[in-house]
Amino acid sequence: MAGFWFFMLMCNLLIPACMIGFGWYFRKKAPGQINMLFGYRTPRSAKNRDTWKFAHHYFGRLWYRLGMVLLPVTVAAMLPLLGKSIDTIGIYGSILSGIQIVIMLLPIWFTESALKRTFDEDGNRRS
Repeated sequence: MAGFWFFMLMCNLLIPACMIGFGWYFRKKAPGQINMLFGYRTPRSAKNRDTWKFAHHYFGRLWYRLGMVLLPVTVAAMLPLLGKSIDTIGIYGSILSGIQIVIMLLPIWFTESALKRTFDEDGNRRS
């Protein structure tokens, strides 16, 4: 049972770890070219180089901070499950993953709102 608990802990730590890693990267540097393969890719962020850089910096900062909060919260949420049955660990670990996914996606809304406040529909900065 401890082996499965450790496996679920590692699986649940993947989301916050990715958020921290990519968040750190994006807040420092946007991918070199506007592309539809890697990075924060939305029609609004891909308008021009300024919107691209702004979106990555904003989104990266949010992801980094949320990942730093999620990491210890995930460990704390998994600790009470140590020694429980495989079914209990699996169910609660899956619920935790679902919650993490929702939290992981929330910054998209905030980033799009910030882009909308900062840039007009053509990607020009508002005065």
